[in-house]
Amino acid sequence: MKLSILIRILVLIAATCLWETQAMAADGLITIRSGFGPEDTMKRLEAEVKAKGLTVFAHIDHAAGAAAVGLPLRPTDLIIFGNAKGGTPLMQQAQTAGIDLPLKALVWQDEQGATWLSYNDPAYLAERHGVGEPAKAAVTAMTGALHAIATKATAP
Repeated sequence: MKLSILIRILVLIAATCLWETQAMAADGLITIRSGFGPEDTMKRLEAEVKAKGLTVFAHIDHAAGAAAVGLPLRPTDLIIFGNAKGGTPLMQQAQTAGIDLPLKALVWQDEQGATWLSYNDPAYLAERHGVGEPAKAAVTAMTGALHAIATKATAP
């Protein structure tokens, strides 16, 4: 009897963890559920990006663009950010990595009203462009920074 209770608890914990940091089906895309609405999530995300010393290059409100041409779109907001120190090592190994840099993060709302934050996994980008061992430290640093930024932006 006690073993079945322990198994149920472990399954519940695993399900909770998967719910909080759910990865969507797209290769290389990390998607995290936010505990805030779209506007607050983006404000928190931008504040964290700046707090990490990164530059915000652009902010694209896709929903506003859709509304401008009379089309409906749930909140879908993109921020483009980074710095040369982080991205250049990848481009030194494979200049094609420049198509995926600077980094991007998307805050969006699903049909049920839940807010999500999605970004490209730096390890996936490195693999996509055949970036080798010399850029491993940069990829590891990017991965850690993005995880920390996303977690602070989405966790209550």
